Amino acid sequence: MTPIPRPIITGATDASGVPQARRALFLDRDGVINVNHGYVHTPDRTDWVPGIFDLARAATSAGFVLVVVTNQAGIARGYYTQAQFEAYTRWLHGRFAEEGAPLLATYYCPHHPDAGQGELRVQCDCRKPRPGMLLAAISDWNLDPAGSILVGDQVSDMAAAASAGIGLAMMVRGGGLGAVAAGVLASVSPPLQAQADLERVPE
Repeated sequence: MTPIPRPIITGATDASGVPQARRALFLDRDGVINVNHGYVHTPDRTDWVPGIFDLARAATSAGFVLVVVTNQAGIARGYYTQAQFEAYTRWLHGRFAEEGAPLLATYYCPHHPDAGQGELRVQCDCRKPRPGMLLAAISDWNLDPAGSILVGDQVSDMAAAASAGIGLAMMVRGGGLGAVAAGVLASVSPPLQAQADLERVPE
């Protein structure tokens, strides 16, 4: 089994002392957090998806912790290094903290089954649609999957959420995160088994 890389964490380091499972808002990155320009890994190429910080603040206020789960084939293809990705991710964490919605952790998959270079060319358990990143986060942070939400922009995100038992999976494309997703979060009570398609909903 190919090991899942340790997550990037810039806040609390574990779930010790947490008496009960917490709900999480799992966020895909490219296309949900930042506009997907293709293999984004520097601040100058980062444009935020409209409404992402509104969503993140609403989730934080509702008691959710924020966890990013992202396939990063750019590492596997050699477009940027793992160190460059990690430096960029720490910058991204800093931006979320400045916006009042700190990220708990970023889980990432650096593999690709066909285009990966060297040991990164592998059929792993972490690349979505497989649920490895989600299951690792659930275990690491004592998270309640049935009470959690995933927001993604690909069918692979939805499949990973289903395999991990995530209560609510929302597919979003073209923005529209803020008002609609915040409204969904306000009405959430676990357990849930639903999927909402919020494609191109205006804010």
